[in-house]
Amino acid sequence: MESVERTLFALLVEDDSRIAELTSSYLHRHGIAVTRIASGSRAIQEALRGRFDIVLLDLTLPDMDGLDVCRELRAALSVPIIVITARGEEADRVMGLELGADDYLPKPFSARELLARIRAVVRRATGRAGPPTDEIHVGALSLHPASRRAILRGEELALTSYEFSLLYALASRAGRILSREQLIELAGGKREESFERSIDVHVSRLRHKLGDNPRRPRFLKTVRGAGYILTAEAGR
Repeated sequence: MESVERTLFALLVEDDSRIAELTSSYLHRHGIAVTRIASGSRAIQEALRGRFDIVLLDLTLPDMDGLDVCRELRAALSVPIIVITARGEEADRVMGLELGADDYLPKPFSARELLARIRAVVRRATGRAGPPTDEIHVGALSLHPASRRAILRGEELALTSYEFSLLYALASRAGRILSREQLIELAGGKREESFERSIDVHVSRLRHKLGDNPRRPRFLKTVRGAGYILTAEAGR
């Protein structure tokens, strides 16, 4: 018997009523229940009250900057966030990732691509992105993919779903250099879905959460011209 996927619940934060209507109608037809909100402040209130599988966040809102909404949501919740933006500057996309967004999608976008990204991000967040499923222990760091938990020296790290996938890719190959392209693929993305600095941003955030010195990292190191490596003594 084929399994039936459960309904996903999305919070769409978009003040353009036409875009919101078209997007929500398409997602409804593909099994995603959408709650539409047109302001940042109301979006924060709704997100804190409800149980959503994902937040779709426009950066240009009438009452506050979407980046501030992203910051507040990430400080309080672990729900996956996809930033949707008409801002073409790389700095805005980088800032969104630095503030805790799991993915970004530039406007104009196709509803089909948005649906694919939603499913991919939710799969990562719920640990249903497929194998591997083995627990990993590297130094003082342990990763538990079934529960998407990362434990460092007895303390759980607050990681986004993409950060966990990225750290798992590095830890499962501790001591080996991985290129940016390899990390994108191993973490469940595609080369064309990323831009040059996205992996660098995620790695920088991982270093901070691992307690590594960003100027002289001991555990998560940059190999100039080659990529990144997680040492076998991570966190010790």
